[in-house]
Amino acid sequence: MCGIVGYIGSKPAREIIINGLKRLEYRGYDSAGLAIVNGETKIFKCKGRVQDLEEMVGKTDFNGTIGMGHTRWATHGEPNELNAHPQRSYKGNFIVVHNGIIENYAIIKKHLEGRGIEFTSQTDTEVLANLMEHLYIEGDLTAEQAITLALNRVEGAYGLVIICTKEPDRLFAAKKGSPLVIGVGEGENFIASDATPIVEHTQRVIYLNDDDLAIIKREELMLKTIRVNKIEPVVKKIDLKIGEIDKEGFPHFMLKEIFEQPRAIHDTFRGRVLPDHSGVMLGGLHQVLETVSQAERIIIIACGTSWHAGLIGEYFFEEYTRIPVEVEYASEFRYRNPIIKKGDIVIAISQSGETADTLAAVKLAKSKGAMVIGICNVVGSSIPRETDAGVYTHAGPEIGVASTKAFTTQVTVLAMMAFEIGHLKGVISAQYYKELIAELSSIPEKIEKALGQNAKAIDLSKNFEKIHNALYLGRGYLFPVALEGALKLKEISYIHAEGYPAAEMKHGPIALIDENMPVIIVATKDDTYEKIINNIQEIKARKGKVYAIVTEGDEIIKKMADYVLEVPETISAFSCLLAVIPLQLLSYHIAVLRGCNVDQPRNLAKSVTVE
Repeated sequence: MCGIVGYIGSKPAREIIINGLKRLEYRGYDSAGLAIVNGETKIFKCKGRVQDLEEMVGKTDFNGTIGMGHTRWATHGEPNELNAHPQRSYKGNFIVVHNGIIENYAIIKKHLEGRGIEFTSQTDTEVLANLMEHLYIEGDLTAEQAITLALNRVEGAYGLVIICTKEPDRLFAAKKGSPLVIGVGEGENFIASDATPIVEHTQRVIYLNDDDLAIIKREELMLKTIRVNKIEPVVKKIDLKIGEIDKEGFPHFMLKEIFEQPRAIHDTFRGRVLPDHSGVMLGGLHQVLETVSQAERIIIIACGTSWHAGLIGEYFFEEYTRIPVEVEYASEFRYRNPIIKKGDIVIAISQSGETADTLAAVKLAKSKGAMVIGICNVVGSSIPRETDAGVYTHAGPEIGVASTKAFTTQVTVLAMMAFEIGHLKGVISAQYYKELIAELSSIPEKIEKALGQNAKAIDLSKNFEKIHNALYLGRGYLFPVALEGALKLKEISYIHAEGYPAAEMKHGPIALIDENMPVIIVATKDDTYEKIINNIQEIKARKGKVYAIVTEGDEIIKKMADYVLEVPETISAFSCLLAVIPLQLLSYHIAVLRGCNVDQPRNLAKSVTVE
C-alpha cells in the first residue's frame, strides 16, 4: 500500500519525487522518505506526511538528478523515522524502497544475524537490503546479480526501487504482487507505484509484470526476469489528464469525486449503450458472453466497498439472469478451501486492480478451472492482466481513500452485465431490456439532482458531531447501501456504525436503540416500502432518531422520520445508485465537522496491496 517514486534524468530529482509522492500519498501516510544521488547518496526521512518531508528537505540545498522516494503505510515496525523508507544496508551499498511484505524475512534475518550483521529497524525491507549486500560482498557479484539472487530467495510481495551506491548511474526496479509502472521520457525515466506521478512528465509507460527486473538508466532501460531472461519492453500510452488528479477547487478529493459521479457513470456506459437503448455492448466480454450465459453458478469476489457493489451484483444477476450467485470476501475465500468447479464464473471487483487478496483469489479460481472476469478502474493493473475477460469502469482516478465513484460505476457495470446476459438467455424480453437501459441512461441526471441535497446534508451533519454510534438499515437492493453508508461513516469520521437488513433489527440491534442512537434508514419506494414503514415505527416506539433517505414526494415517511434527505424516483434496481449519494455527502460533512482528515483517514490506504 506504500507509494514509490523514482527518477533518473537531467532535471533536479528532489522536486519531481516530492511532487510525485504527494500524488501517491493516498497509498500511505505513516512516514515518508527520500534518497538523492549526487556524488554521494543522502537519505532524508521522517515520521508523518510528505509535507513534513518536504519541510525537512527544504532546509538543505542538496540535490541531484537521480533519486527515489517513499510514502509508507506501516506493516512491519511502528511508524517512526527508523522504520521509514528508504532503508539502507549495513555497509550502505544498497538503498531500498519497498511496497509489500517479505514473508520469510524472519528466517533470513536470523541467518544474517548469525553472520554478524546488525539491524537498526524493525522492517522486512532492511532485511532485504542486507541480504542483497551480503550476497554482493560475499559473492563478489555485480549489483544486478546480487539483486537477482536475493529476489530468488525471498517469499512474499514486493514493488522495489533500489540504488546501489557503487553503481550510481542507474535505478533497479522489481515487481512481484505490488504494482510498478515505468514512465519513458526523452533522456529521462520515471518509476512509480501507479501512473499519477508520471502523467505530467510523460504518457508513455511500461507496466511491470510479476518477477520482472528493470535496470533503468537515463537513455535506456533493460527488462529481465529474476530468472535472468531478457524481455522486450512493451510501451503503452496512457490517457490520463492532470486535471483528473487535482482537486479543481474542491476542498477535498472525496467531495470532488462525489460530485463527479454523474460524469463517471456516463463515462462507464458511454459507447456501450446503443443510442436507441436497444442493447448493451460490453466489448471486453464479447468472446465469453455465451459461456457466461450458460453458467450454473457465479461467484463474486471483492473487498470493502467493492464487496458491497458485489452484493448488489448478486441481486442483479439473480433477478435478471436467474443464475445463482455467491458473494465472497476475497480475504476469506482462498483460505477456506472453496469449492470451485470448471464452468463456474468468478467475477473479481477491484477499483485499483491491485488488491492483494482479490488478486490471490483470482489466481486460485483460475487454477481450479473457473473462468474469471475482472471489473476494475485502473487500466493496465494486475487483475485485468490476470483475468480471462473484463470490463473497465472508466471512473477516472479516485484519489480519496474512501471510495465513492468507484462504487457507483461498479454497480453500473454489474447492471449492464446482468441485463445483457438476461436478454441473451431470454429471461428478460427485448422491450423490458430496452426499458432497463433507458432508465439506466437517466441515472446520471438523477444523481445530479440528488447532489442538490448537499446543503441539507451539511445541516444534518451537525447532529452527528458528538455521537459515538450509528445504525444503518435497508432492505433488498438498499441493504448493501446501508452497509456502504455505515462503512463511509466509519472510515472517515471514526464513528462506530453498523449496517443491517432492516428486518434483522429485531434480532439484536433493536436493543441499542434509544434517544441517543441515530438510525439512518434507506427507505426509497420499492417492493419493500410497506415493510420499511413498520421498521421505522418500531424505531420511533423506542425513541430512536430516524434519518431517512426517501423518494421525492414521499409524505408518509416524511411525517414519521425526524429528518429526511430526498432522491429522485427510479426503479427498485437503481434505487441503490441514488440512495447512496446523500449517505456519501452526510458522511463527508460529518467528518469535516469533526476535524478529520477526509482524504487520508487514519490507518487506511487506498490500494491494499498487502495481506
